[in-house]
Amino acid sequence: MAPVLSIFLGLLASSASLVAASPSNRPGSQARYPFATLYDQSFSDVIGYSLLKHTGASGPYSNRESYGIGRDPPDACAVDQVIMLRRHGERFPDSSTSANFVAVLDKFYASKPSQWTNELEFLNTWKYMVPDDNYLALESYNGPYAGLLTSYKHGAEYGVRYGHLWNSTLQNQTIPMFSSGYERIVQTARKFGEGFFGWNYTDVVAMNIIPEFSYLGGNSLTPTCLNDTSLSICESLTPYQPQFNVAAKRLNALVPGLNLTAPDVYYLMQMAAFEVSIRGYSDWVEVFNYDEWVAFGYMQDLGYYYCVGPGNKNMRAVGSVFVNATLTALNQGPETAGPMLWNFCHDTNIAPVLAALGIPKVDADLPLDSIPFPNPYNSANIVPMGGHITIERLSCNATAISTADTYVRLILNEAVVPFPGCQNGPGFSCGLANFTQQVFSNLPDFIETCNYNESYPQYLSFWWDYNTTKSYDYETQSPIPGQETLVTYQGTNAQ
Repeated sequence: MAPVLSIFLGLLASSASLVAASPSNRPGSQARYPFATLYDQSFSDVIGYSLLKHTGASGPYSNRESYGIGRDPPDACAVDQVIMLRRHGERFPDSSTSANFVAVLDKFYASKPSQWTNELEFLNTWKYMVPDDNYLALESYNGPYAGLLTSYKHGAEYGVRYGHLWNSTLQNQTIPMFSSGYERIVQTARKFGEGFFGWNYTDVVAMNIIPEFSYLGGNSLTPTCLNDTSLSICESLTPYQPQFNVAAKRLNALVPGLNLTAPDVYYLMQMAAFEVSIRGYSDWVEVFNYDEWVAFGYMQDLGYYYCVGPGNKNMRAVGSVFVNATLTALNQGPETAGPMLWNFCHDTNIAPVLAALGIPKVDADLPLDSIPFPNPYNSANIVPMGGHITIERLSCNATAISTADTYVRLILNEAVVPFPGCQNGPGFSCGLANFTQQVFSNLPDFIETCNYNESYPQYLSFWWDYNTTKSYDYETQSPIPGQETLVTYQGTNAQ
């Protein structure tokens, strides 16, 4: 046999054995490496199938797929101001979500056979990933996707990228950071700050905790529309895709008397996504095939699009609160508005901001009866755990394609996203004047749209009127969802 042919046949045989040993059409891995990331998170180039692009907002962080535009500042440009809005890190489910998971698991345990077999064999030793109710809604704290870890790493990475904006040699300087009022949000902000500023964190940062109450009107990281009447499609959405019926039928055949429904399948898949965030892997991932994970991801996309995204006509007005403040800060520049504005909130607060900016560009509403390929509104690309939008103000010298000027770049989950209709600057950036005019001319009025009156704050002002004490960098009492212990940006009690 010729040597080349012999080598080829040997490789073919080896390849065949690998295929035979792999689970059929399953997106996970049987290997157990608690501190290894089973799913690539970088997405610096477009790749093939990845579970993380089909877990919606319930799974671990991953970068948005890149257009191939360099993430570093373009040649002849330097970042002189950065504004970020970031979601909390990977977390445990909240109480209502956990209740959905437990209700489905109870169906399994109520019909438990003498021994779990086949793809459910892991249930013989598996335990629910929430040790007790004290963990609910808090960030995960160990494993490769731990929320506290990823928040710290994000701060450390941004310390390298934007550390030049902070003069560590200055004495008694104060850098404000802004967090909405849930404990997991505050913890995210603190860990990010520790990563960015290192041991100087408590000497430098003034943590401002902004309560999540409607009476703050526009002066909030979590504005809402009063009497929102545009949620008809959102409220009619149920956890259903045809692929969920297929999965339910398959599992019901394995366990007599199980009687899973399509919504049950959705909750099991959502639980698997959370478990990956908490443990780094989930045996449940492999219970479902690629088609079912694609369907699950799209179900989440529909929820974000029609509830807090561009499919809800009021969300652009909600997002305009942050966008208006951003335009003001960018035009004032670092000397007046400060070189760094770090903000932390929920996924449901980031989606409206992106809607107000027109990112991503969606030409037609998402269909309810089919999945579009390509999907223009993938929630895992937009608001995964730890998802964030970063806005850079660039001071640029003249180049062969552009004049010396101030430009703006939008970075969504570490991928540069050119602004629609304005990409003529270095690195496909947009001139600040042009960016301001295009964005502002298309912003709806928040106060009018959302039925606020003059008794409520009309706009976001805490970036310019912030608390400078450092006593809130670490609370002696942890903030809780009831927010009884939280403070406003003015340092007064939230109540």
